[in-house]
Amino acid sequence: MKMLIKSIVLAALLLAPPAKANSVQYSQGRVLPSAADYQVLSPRQRVAVVNRLTNHRLEQLLPQLMAEAGIDMWLVINREYAEDPVYFTLVPQPSFAARRTTMLLFNRLADGTIEKLSVNRYPLGAPYDSAWAGGNLAEQWQALAEEIAKRQPKTIGINTSEHWPVADGLTSGLHQQLLNVLPADYQSRLVSAEQLVVRWLEQRTEAELELYPQIVSLARSVIAEAFSNKVITPGVTSTDDVAWYIRERFAQLDLPVWFMPNVNLQRQGLACTADNPFCGTSGVIQRGDVLHTDVGICYLTLCTDTQEMAYILHNHETAPPQGLQKALATGNRWQDILTGEFKTGRSGNAILAATQKAAASAGITSSTYTHAIGVVGHAPGPTIGMWDNQGPTPVQGAWPLYANTAYAIEGYIKQAVAEWDQLVHIKLEQSAYFDGKQVIYLAGRQTQWHLIR
Repeated sequence: MKMLIKSIVLAALLLAPPAKANSVQYSQGRVLPSAADYQVLSPRQRVAVVNRLTNHRLEQLLPQLMAEAGIDMWLVINREYAEDPVYFTLVPQPSFAARRTTMLLFNRLADGTIEKLSVNRYPLGAPYDSAWAGGNLAEQWQALAEEIAKRQPKTIGINTSEHWPVADGLTSGLHQQLLNVLPADYQSRLVSAEQLVVRWLEQRTEAELELYPQIVSLARSVIAEAFSNKVITPGVTSTDDVAWYIRERFAQLDLPVWFMPNVNLQRQGLACTADNPFCGTSGVIQRGDVLHTDVGICYLTLCTDTQEMAYILHNHETAPPQGLQKALATGNRWQDILTGEFKTGRSGNAILAATQKAAASAGITSSTYTHAIGVVGHAPGPTIGMWDNQGPTPVQGAWPLYANTAYAIEGYIKQAVAEWDQLVHIKLEQSAYFDGKQVIYLAGRQTQWHLIR
């Protein structure tokens, strides 16, 4: 197993050579390489790595999760232009669509392994065996029914869900078609695959966790580039200019963003009221401004979500005002409180409540809205607060915390800055994973201000 994981990581060719002069410091005294220090794989080179990761998940993770969910057979049925949200995490790349009607059948065998079949007009190839190909649509549906009956599963998971969009990929039309071809006794065996889908999307493998730090480092490195004099000239550069620099820099690296980067500023004299959920405005950047950005990319099937802060030095300054430095330290303290409440099996709502209680006891005014990350940026898993709801979140907030899952540790603190005589928001977000005992930042976290001179 270790050799397989090493082969996947080595195949990625994701290089982080020794730090250069343009690298930036981050927590624990380590060095974050600049984006120029990395070799990013071409789309062609990524295919082999992604397929190895996918096959590893199908072989090692899916049997465990199907058994955990009590599902004997899992059906993923979708059509071109209406792909199931989970579909692309299951099929070999390059793949851009479900061709016509595409049917995947996963059957749990007595020895615990999973039989992987495709029932498609066009065979998918490895790791899927083709149970049927050719023929017309009616024959395809009949072939699926025959393959199901041949294996006599007691429970058949289908992707229907009231509360989890990622687990609700079986369209109404395809659901009805399935009911039409299944005998009545098999119709009664259909169950929601909700738990299986959520667990499949939230659970990270050892091979993925080997790669994730470099992917997060790429995102953080581009932020460091953007928050520098290479990009920002006080009095000239606007917040939109910086946001588009980030977007275009990722495009140069052929790294897709999953949302438009956001950059905003806070300024002395532009007061932030205590009840304002987010402080920040757009415009031309001036000396003395505080900057904030929110950035997310996806690479080799894994997504990041990062927010960091910068300060534009006045000509006479060599460091931010003490009040801002203390505020960032408070933000780090809030992160420590939050991650210290991560316990296996604890719900997102329970983590939120414990964090709020501890933060209040420490005199910290905070807002917590942390979420899972993975193959999508806002991944399924326990919701730990929402920016517009600092109370319990039904269903998603009740989901328990599992080991080997990844999170965007997201939220903000508000603190009065004496030098400004007003409140400042410190808005932070760093990608991390929970190993079952502790939360570990995938590429460190911001503990010092980005400085623009």
